[in-house]
Amino acid sequence: MNASVLVINCGSSSVKYALIEADPKAPRLDGIAERLGSAEAQLKGNDSAGERFIKSLPGADHAEAISAILDSLEGRRPSAVGHRIVHGGEHFTEAALIDEHVIAAIETTAALAPLHNPANLVGVAATQKVFPSLPQVAVFDTAFHQTLPPRAYRYALPETLYHDHGIRRYGFHGTSHAFVSQRAGELSDRGTGGWLTAHLGNGCSTSAVWQNQSLDTSMGLTPLEGLVMGTRSGDVDPGLHAHLHRQLGWSLDEIDQVLNKQSGLLGLSGLTNDMREIEAAAEKGHTGASLALEVFGYRIAKSLAALSCALPRLDGVVFTGGIGENSPLIRRHVIGLLPHFGFSLDDAANEVTIRGKEGRLDNAAPNGPQVWVIPTDEEGRIAMETRHCLEACA
Repeated sequence: MNASVLVINCGSSSVKYALIEADPKAPRLDGIAERLGSAEAQLKGNDSAGERFIKSLPGADHAEAISAILDSLEGRRPSAVGHRIVHGGEHFTEAALIDEHVIAAIETTAALAPLHNPANLVGVAATQKVFPSLPQVAVFDTAFHQTLPPRAYRYALPETLYHDHGIRRYGFHGTSHAFVSQRAGELSDRGTGGWLTAHLGNGCSTSAVWQNQSLDTSMGLTPLEGLVMGTRSGDVDPGLHAHLHRQLGWSLDEIDQVLNKQSGLLGLSGLTNDMREIEAAAEKGHTGASLALEVFGYRIAKSLAALSCALPRLDGVVFTGGIGENSPLIRRHVIGLLPHFGFSLDDAANEVTIRGKEGRLDNAAPNGPQVWVIPTDEEGRIAMETRHCLEACA
């Protein structure tokens, strides 16, 4: 299907968009409408010549932002709309054509992603208002990880919590892990074998992928589980909540706020959640920044080592995301903590890799596992899944 797909990723006060043609060489029109509902609301994007633009949208809501996005598409009209939906629970193992039943199912998982699914549904409603005749498809972050076996997705909790309330590990960043693992199989002579993928940005997760299927991943019921992230703690002792409540009198909401918004790189460094600033501060001898780097890298390596248990064979590791693509220091740190896996990093290749460039970073040992950096393309993956869904429904 040669559909032109408008990809929408809607947050509570923002709408990210990308118009993606079937021809991968066609220029993308993309950007973000942000600070919606405020006097400072604006639309920022790229035109077909690659030039940046900013348009003020004072007081605009989501529907008005999407109308402004339509005006920015230079007369190019989409054939379909693909929506990023964060949590599909166990309802969805693949993309789904949006109708009232799909919307109802997404609503039932809102409790599992209270910061994301309601905002995603606002985007669906706003887009349906602007494009009432276009097919709309939901693409789920969690769908790629629905191939996890029970040993990977079940928590050691009473059975009723799973069967009656859906308490299990779901995983996220599925479109990213799916894209880079498939791309690694295309680029490498190993094919679609066993890949460890590390999506490292403000949100971070790892995954074990065998023949394009996720067998395990670091995130769980929510995006808080797993690695150290920009402002999220990642794994902590489950007893921490009770301890903070008893000792400090904190409410569950206060604890949740600290673990999600004040922890991670920000909490460890005491400075920022921006990896570039942390690396610069550590180089100048800042103790908190140095600790943040050590903990961040160690937890990634620890997660990758654990996830390797899921793979019948380890063919390599793929780094992606803003940090994974742009930080030679983090890649070197992580690989250095995994000497027993046989990785052999090419320092020169690691140092010259820049954003937007994919490449192999190891010394090309014939039998050893490979190291790749592959820029993710979540929007492209959403557009692809949208097309496949429409073809299946035709």
